[in-house]
Amino acid sequence: MSLKRSYVAGRSPFGVGGEPGGKVGRQELYDELKRLAQGGQVFTPVDIALSVGAGEPQVSRALLGLSAEGCLEKIEPGKYKATPFVEITQAEFIKAFARASKTDSTRQRDLSDIGRLKQNNDIMRGRLLTALAERDHYLAALKRHGIDPGPVPAPVAAPASEAPAAAESATPGSGDAADSQS
Repeated sequence: MSLKRSYVAGRSPFGVGGEPGGKVGRQELYDELKRLAQGGQVFTPVDIALSVGAGEPQVSRALLGLSAEGCLEKIEPGKYKATPFVEITQAEFIKAFARASKTDSTRQRDLSDIGRLKQNNDIMRGRLLTALAERDHYLAALKRHGIDPGPVPAPVAAPASEAPAAAESATPGSGDAADSQS
């Protein structure tokens, strides 16, 4: 199989942009945004993705970046209007698109932290489910043999600094005694 065939065989119906991590064609995006700007239409990332033949996640990220750069007007979540795009030249668009496409180090660090926290959450959820399954197994074994597992454990008590204040307010008649002295 030639290199050309293997490259074409791996492409999705939406072109390179349909693959994870694919890119949005600058020229196609520019032409489509110019057309929509002249018509004054409201559009979504899906509309653009279908018209330029790119993946919706990549187009959505590009449109979000372009709206942050001031090239697009964000009407509501997921809907844009290209009215500011009428005055933008192709050179200005390429510069804005390059700035919008960059991921800064702070964002990259945040993304890696989010990934790490999601992984930790999955691990802890698995441990919790395992502990619950063990508890249910042992409770079932106790009940099967006619053994009472006992009362449900009491919730953890409040810290010692809060306990005396709560005990004083709960004492019956403490408010009456204070009222009779005044």
